[in-house]
Amino acid sequence: MLFNALKRDKLSLPTAETALPGRAQPIPTAMTHFVSGRPLAPPFPDQMKEVLLGMGCFWGAERLLWNTPGVYVTVAGYSGGITPNPTYEETCTGLTGHTEVVKVVYDPAVISLKALLKIFFEAHDPTQGMRQGNDIGTTYRSAIYLKDKDELTEARTIAAAFENALAEDGRPNKVTTEIAEAGAFYAAEDYHQQYLAKNPNGYCGLRGTGVSCPIG
Repeated sequence: MLFNALKRDKLSLPTAETALPGRAQPIPTAMTHFVSGRPLAPPFPDQMKEVLLGMGCFWGAERLLWNTPGVYVTVAGYSGGITPNPTYEETCTGLTGHTEVVKVVYDPAVISLKALLKIFFEAHDPTQGMRQGNDIGTTYRSAIYLKDKDELTEARTIAAAFENALAEDGRPNKVTTEIAEAGAFYAAEDYHQQYLAKNPNGYCGLRGTGVSCPIG
C-alpha cells in the first residue's frame, strides 16, 4: 500500500476514504526538549499560549523558534490532516493529510502572537502552495493553526498585510498559507525532536523572501 501511495500525486490532499488509517495509540517520542530540558507534553505553566506553525521541513523551523526569546518549548510534529497518530514515513506519502508543524508554547508577556507571526512570514516563502523550496508535497505546505477565533482573524490580517508587502516589492504571488482552527497535533518521533541540535550540520530548508512583514 505504501508503494502505491508513493506513486500518487503528492500535491493533492487525501479524502477521508483515501487517507491512511493510522493507529489508536501515539507513536513513541521524546519526553523532554533536547536543548532546554523542559517537558514536551503538558501541563505547561498557566500563562503559556500555543500556536502550530508549518514552514516546510520542521527541522529548521523548530530551531528558529526554540531560539526565539519568549518561546517556552517547541515540539516537532504533524497536524492539519486526517490520519490519527501517523508516522513520519506515512506522512511523507501525502496520504495522511498532515503537514509538518512546530508546536510553539510561548509566554505572551514576553512575545506576542503578532511578533511570532512576523518571524513566521519572514523566515519562509508562504506563496509556494504544496511545497517549500526543494521539499515538495502537501506535508510541506505553509500553515498556521490556532484555537482562538480572534487569533485566527489576527493571523489572516497579518497574512494579507504580508501579501501586500510582497506585491509592493514586485512579487504578486498570493500567500497560500493555510490558516485554520487547530485540530489534533501528533508529536513526531524522538529523532525529529530538536533535530538540528542533535545534528548541527543537518539539512535546513528555511529560505525567506527577503521581504519584511509590515507589522509590529
